[in-house]
Amino acid sequence: MDNLVQQLINGISLGSIYALIALGYTMVYGVIKLINFAHGEIYMVGAYVGYTLIQNVGLGLFPAILISMVFCAILGVVIEKVAYKPLRGATRVATLITAIGVSYLLQNVMIYIMGPEVKAFPTALKVQNWTFGGVTINSQQILIFLTTVVLMVGLQMIVKYTKMGKAMRAVSTDPEAAQLMGINVDNIISFTFVLGSTLAGAAGVLVGIYYNSISPLMGVTPGLKAFVAAVFGGIGIIPGALVGGYAIGIIETLVSAYGGSMFKDAVVYLILIIILIVKPSGIFGKNTKEKV
Repeated sequence: MDNLVQQLINGISLGSIYALIALGYTMVYGVIKLINFAHGEIYMVGAYVGYTLIQNVGLGLFPAILISMVFCAILGVVIEKVAYKPLRGATRVATLITAIGVSYLLQNVMIYIMGPEVKAFPTALKVQNWTFGGVTINSQQILIFLTTVVLMVGLQMIVKYTKMGKAMRAVSTDPEAAQLMGINVDNIISFTFVLGSTLAGAAGVLVGIYYNSISPLMGVTPGLKAFVAAVFGGIGIIPGALVGGYAIGIIETLVSAYGGSMFKDAVVYLILIIILIVKPSGIFGKNTKEKV
């Protein structure tokens, strides 16, 4: 029983990271129906920015997280303006291919700048362990969980109770009607990329702390798993990204703990296939009819 509880705690820590990344997918898709497959690479860039600030500049953990979030927010807006905005009226296949191209571009730029090798993330947080019976919780897990909760609550407050959040919901429902009502749709889309990229930047630094290593290709697998989490909860729905992230994190951890570490990734993708077959709209999603 103690081992099960321990694995659930580990799964919540991993799920917190997936949830932060999944939010970027779900927000962008909710507003402009674009699956931004470059989002995993923004998370990777956030990890390297945090690494550079802590290792070379000597900043503390929290300033490094904040600056990484700001840097990734700017990067997200630049990608949206340069790569996605010119294709606003194009087919979804064109934007999807562009997103994949941006993903490979960011990977190779980081390989050119930082090198292809795996780097050890500097120790920015003193690790303390607390044991309750047979269950151990460390300070890294608590930091990741609390950071995720704070960012999630802040995001929900922005979307639900601010003028910009109301505009985001309006654009998500009907962009043309929102524009007729005086809403600047381009600014709202850019703001959506800012929020999603900010969360990805925070997730990148948290991953560096948790695993103590980063690499230019670190965004590929977590990015795909976060996409699975977004689909699992209902892509375009913020609470769905949270639930999906924690669900995928816990499932992956349990599979690894009980003898399935070699095929834990396959289990996650199997979940995606099952969800797409049984309930394509996700747990919190609703089936909608489209006029042809």
